[in-house]
Amino acid sequence: MESLNILSAYFLDLVLGDPRWLPHPVKIIGKLISFLEAKLRSSQQRKILRIKGVILALAVVGLSTSSVYLILVFMRKISPMAASVTWIFLAYTGLATKDLLLHARKVLKEIIANDIVEARKSLSCIVGRDTQHLLEDEVIKAAVESIAENTNDGIIAPLFYLILGGPVSVLAYKAINTLDSMVGHKNEKYKDFGWFSAWLDDVANFIPARISGLLIVASSFITGKDSKSSFLTLLRDGKNHPSPNSGYPEAAMAGALGMRLGGPAFYGGKLYAKPYIGEEKREIESRLLSDALVIMLISSVLMVAIGALFRWVI
Repeated sequence: MESLNILSAYFLDLVLGDPRWLPHPVKIIGKLISFLEAKLRSSQQRKILRIKGVILALAVVGLSTSSVYLILVFMRKISPMAASVTWIFLAYTGLATKDLLLHARKVLKEIIANDIVEARKSLSCIVGRDTQHLLEDEVIKAAVESIAENTNDGIIAPLFYLILGGPVSVLAYKAINTLDSMVGHKNEKYKDFGWFSAWLDDVANFIPARISGLLIVASSFITGKDSKSSFLTLLRDGKNHPSPNSGYPEAAMAGALGMRLGGPAFYGGKLYAKPYIGEEKREIESRLLSDALVIMLISSVLMVAIGALFRWVI
């Protein structure tokens, strides 16, 4: 039954995506984080802020997982059908395949139309870096980099936890991921308060990021891209990233497409000297964005197929 539920959640995400009118657990988690942050950030002492950062993360993850668990228990008491529908809905909200696809396609459409200003604006929705001064080839590289990273964060990692522990597990991951995106920054404001959230996100993504890299290698083989280079670049450059995890899917994608990703980038007006990933083997063109999206989609299908088979066997 769980195999069918996993497939249903995945296809529901492909159909619906993330419509604004639909109540979304991640939005509720975000509001909870903002509320608790306002309550906990009363002290400026480093040690106290670090302790409160731990309290914030544990409270958010604990409340999120316990709420999902209680909802599922309640629905099982109503009927098996109600429980199954709720399982699928909660699982679906943890995935972001269509959302990533739509945002990246918007950037692609504007690049093809030679509207660099709008392409930069659309890119800013999927990357954290400053985009207002990027040239066309830099926009394409940044978009491909985001597709690779979000193949893990928005698709493979949630599916990994969904396969392991159902909606409770996947919403725990989404809570950790949301905590990291909101308070897990290494700037002056959050380096102490958000340290534990950032560490939790690193731990949660350790295995999925490496699975994502291998799935991208497999997908590059299926699509006729350079799978050998994808694998070798994954091994060589996977660690060439400030994050202990993001470099692996990015390296696999860079090798598959013959691109050089990473490098210096501005965040909040400040230049960060990020290491390079991959090699520049071909001209940077809009087609690379399309290729990256195909690889992302095939990677997601492979993960769903593996997960459904795994749940069916056990």
